[in-house]
Amino acid sequence: MPFSQQPVVAQPPEEEKPVASPTLMGDITLKEKISEMSLAFVGAGKMAQAMAKGFLAAGVVKADHITATAPSCRSQPSLEDIGCQFTHNNKEAVENSDIIFLSVKPHILPGVLQEIAPVVTKRHLMVSVAAGVPLQFLEEKLPPKSRVMRVMPNTPCVVRQGASVYVPGSHVEKEDSEIIKSLLSSLGYCSESNEGMISAVTGLAGSGPAYAFTAIDALADGGVKMGLPRELSIKLAAQTLLGASKMVLETGKHPMQLKDDVCSPGGTTIYAIHKLESGGFRNLLIDAVEGACLRADTIAKKAK
Repeated sequence: MPFSQQPVVAQPPEEEKPVASPTLMGDITLKEKISEMSLAFVGAGKMAQAMAKGFLAAGVVKADHITATAPSCRSQPSLEDIGCQFTHNNKEAVENSDIIFLSVKPHILPGVLQEIAPVVTKRHLMVSVAAGVPLQFLEEKLPPKSRVMRVMPNTPCVVRQGASVYVPGSHVEKEDSEIIKSLLSSLGYCSESNEGMISAVTGLAGSGPAYAFTAIDALADGGVKMGLPRELSIKLAAQTLLGASKMVLETGKHPMQLKDDVCSPGGTTIYAIHKLESGGFRNLLIDAVEGACLRADTIAKKAK
């Protein structure tokens, strides 16, 4: 719809006055607020541990403000070693926390929601990490107007090099989104998205570290095959992927342009790229992202 034209009236320039940056002031206030919040991870698996350790490494949350729950004690030592609280009581953890990360497996989540729903109040910000479980399902299983969000992080959060996306629910307030964005940004890259994209995010970023680890392992095998020691091969492979990733992020150049920069005419690299293309390397990666995305969609359909 075209909007109406308003007459432009020239105004004399106003004298500039030095003022404190509202954004900076807001950030400081937000960080201070977050530092006093208590977090609960309902489900203490690898993703929950990665996020908890990342938050502590970033210094955004105090260790004694983090509680994790699990039915077994397998993850208890590693969490208590970094100062976090551990319990088997999901309700107790929710009642004593401000932000609740629902970090159990998707097929377990319905039962957990039924268990904790009676103690969820307007105070709580519920954040689901479960792949494929839609916001509508979460909101239906929790009390009316519960503040619910979905996030899709990945395990490099543990070294603060994660890639995360968050999606606000229908009753989430602006400050809720700011809090989650601030928390996830302390773990690496973070972006808001819409729920229609989150399965694709799952296939690319959520599952992506496994693709990278497989690539590092295969490259290291290649080095060993050609005579390099295993330890040196792994370090060279990992550092090579790390350096290549930083070049993409910091130069702004397209990955294929950077690839071409390495491929001298008639050189070793273009011969290697030919081998990758002959083996369907690019197609396999595209298929991997698609497969994980479709699986997330399947989980979402089961949850409806």
